[in-house]
Amino acid sequence: MFTMLMILLLTFFISCLVMIISTILSKKTIMDREKNSPYECGFDPKSSARLPFSLRFFLIAVIFLIFDVEITLLLPIASTLNLTNIFSWFFTSITFLLILLMGLYYEWFQGALNWS
Repeated sequence: MFTMLMILLLTFFISCLVMIISTILSKKTIMDREKNSPYECGFDPKSSARLPFSLRFFLIAVIFLIFDVEITLLLPIASTLNLTNIFSWFFTSITFLLILLMGLYYEWFQGALNWS
């Protein structure tokens, strides 16, 4: 019990020492207006909130969310292989991947049209 208490106190002392040293040696002495203000999607928070919003930024954000969520849907496909019928698993997986590839192709095609 005494050994555990000593290890706990030593760990606490070392962590406090590291935090104090990092605070002393840090270079955050200059307070900048831009660094202290919150970042709001590229808008200046000190100006009017009624500025027009970029539709392209919105579409990229939505696409990111869609493809971020699809990763959570793709990961369980491999683990369900042993639990289901192989035909059902294969058909579902291929259908899901084809839908994702069609969405990716559509976005790539729309992006190519908008850039030109």
